[in-house]
Amino acid sequence: MSANGIIFNIQKFSIHDGPGVRTTVFLKGCPLRCKWCANPESQLVEVQILHDQKKCVGCETCVHVCPHKAIEMENEHIVIHTDRCTGCRTCVQNCPSMALSYEGETKNVEEVVEICLQDLDFYEESGGGVTVSGGEGMTQPDFVKELLLRLKEHGIHTAIETTGYAPDSVFQELAPMFDLLLFDVKQYDSLKHKEGTGVGNEQIIKNLRWAIQKGLDVLPRIPVIPNFNAALEDAAGIAALLKEVGASKVQLLPFHQFGENKYHLLGRTYEYEHVEALHPEDLGDYQKVFLDAGLECFF
Repeated sequence: MSANGIIFNIQKFSIHDGPGVRTTVFLKGCPLRCKWCANPESQLVEVQILHDQKKCVGCETCVHVCPHKAIEMENEHIVIHTDRCTGCRTCVQNCPSMALSYEGETKNVEEVVEICLQDLDFYEESGGGVTVSGGEGMTQPDFVKELLLRLKEHGIHTAIETTGYAPDSVFQELAPMFDLLLFDVKQYDSLKHKEGTGVGNEQIIKNLRWAIQKGLDVLPRIPVIPNFNAALEDAAGIAALLKEVGASKVQLLPFHQFGENKYHLLGRTYEYEHVEALHPEDLGDYQKVFLDAGLECFF
């Protein structure tokens, strides 16, 4: 019997998650809580219920049908208590205005591989493949390991978008199985890193250094976030860190607002609600810091 994983999206024809045309498999579960997270629905491993206030007619059907009393009406707004919700989706199935939806679905490895194989010709023609994303794929190591082994049977290039925050044993087993590590580097200062993500960066740096020293194909990527790491002094600190661990290149990912509406659907506050997005043309001086440090730096 193949391993099961909790998936919240399988996106075909991706062109920004590694080389060529790719299928990106998004897994739920992440140990970080980045304040700007574009996929907040990925943070919990469990199935989550989303509520669209614009569609809600206030009938309270969901309140009455929930078998776990996880939904209440407070100040004319639906509130979903995640600590009680089991993801049974009874509320979604009974909502007359379709104001409720869900994120997360259990799939086994064979189901995911079957979907990925549908685009095998595109991978071969473009030099593409399959990318594991999230969340953090390494939070579901058994599923990811089996998925990689099955994809390799078909000669498919594999990549992972990773926070790098994983125990030594998990990271050192899984990382060498990927053809490419798209490795987030968010801050050189551990205290600042913890302020923005909820965790320090010591384990992340340790794993980054290990992967580079082992000769793995690693592409460090910096999500450039206002009020967190977008200052030139942050760029200088990260550049020094990358040089110290042996990196030779880095990709900049300007802050965007693609995930903003998801916070509303989850009933969560988004701290970056009114922060303007960044674009490559805004980051010329930032990029120059890395170029001057001898690092290949691109968007």
